[in-house]
Amino acid sequence: MSAVLDNRCSLLPGPFEVLMGLYAENYHRLSRLFAPQELAPARYVSRVDDGLDVHLHVQELHPYTVELELTYDFVDADTGRRAPSAQLRMYTDAHVAEALHCHPGRHLWQVLGPFPPAHTVFQYRLRMNRFLSRWLEYLAEQRHGVDTLKRVD
Repeated sequence: MSAVLDNRCSLLPGPFEVLMGLYAENYHRLSRLFAPQELAPARYVSRVDDGLDVHLHVQELHPYTVELELTYDFVDADTGRRAPSAQLRMYTDAHVAEALHCHPGRHLWQVLGPFPPAHTVFQYRLRMNRFLSRWLEYLAEQRHGVDTLKRVD
C-alpha cells in the first residue's frame, strides 16, 4: 500500500493515455450521435429547432476506416468555407476517432509548418480532439442525432 502512495504520479494517466482516451470517447460519441460507419458516402444535414444545421460529409468508407467532415453552415469570412469544420477519421476496428484538423481545406503541414516538432504536433492533436469531444457533447445536448440526419444530394 505504501508503495502505491509513494508513487502517486503512476496513478495518473500520461499525456499519450489522455489522447488515446479522447480518441475512444470521440468514437463512441460520434457513433451514438450519427453512426457514420453505417452511412453511405454522401452529404447529410442534421436540423433541430436551434436553427444551426450540422453538415456531415461521409467522404470515404473502407472496411476499417471512415473519413468524414463535420461542420456547421456558418461561412468563414476569411476562407469562404464552412466553420467550424473538423476533418475526422474513424477506425472502426479499434473503436477510436480522431480529429485530424479543424481548419477547412488545409492539411496538417499547412497549419503547423513543414517540419513541426513532435511536441507541437502532439499538443495540436490534443487540442483538436478536446474540441471535438466538447462539440459532440454539445450536439447531443441540442438533440442532433441519427433521427435528425437527412441525406442531401
